[in-house]
Amino acid sequence: MAEPAALHFTGNAEADRLIASEPLALLIGFVLDQQVTVPTAFAGPLKLRQRLGRLDAAEIARLDPDRLVELFREKPAIHRFPGNMAKRVQDLCAVVAEDYDGDAGRVWRDAADTQDLKQRIEALPGFGEMKVKALASVLARRYGNAMAEPLVPSHPMLGDVDSPEALAEYQAAKRAYKAKLRAGAG
Repeated sequence: MAEPAALHFTGNAEADRLIASEPLALLIGFVLDQQVTVPTAFAGPLKLRQRLGRLDAAEIARLDPDRLVELFREKPAIHRFPGNMAKRVQDLCAVVAEDYDGDAGRVWRDAADTQDLKQRIEALPGFGEMKVKALASVLARRYGNAMAEPLVPSHPMLGDVDSPEALAEYQAAKRAYKAKLRAGAG
């Protein structure tokens, strides 16, 4: 399967093309996918690129942390928690710069097998079990990465989103699931 022209995660054509074509943008989107909507998280890499001029892991890793926080806070803010998320993105970029020579796509392209892929993703700052599964679903379902498929759960995941309509369905299902969890916890 070829690289998709766009990942329909944001409702913004330019942002959707960026996260599909630049692996670092995709990883940054996943890091930002916490306590904000999927469209907000995955639009973040485009905002960051617009403010920096480009997305370069080594440059972001070397950037003054306070300056990066300022860029995250600039209106419209990249994330509702600019300090924490700027640090996580900077930590991610440091790992990509140091361990993958600045090429975020090597995280999955150079993996020897499914277990190696899982370990590589888990080692990324900001990636816990759910994000490993979510990224694996995108790699398997949108990019045809066979090594990622065994990591994908059977329930609907972000990797199943292939259109703006599918994103709306995914978000509705996610809200319903969270509401069900809250109702059961009460």
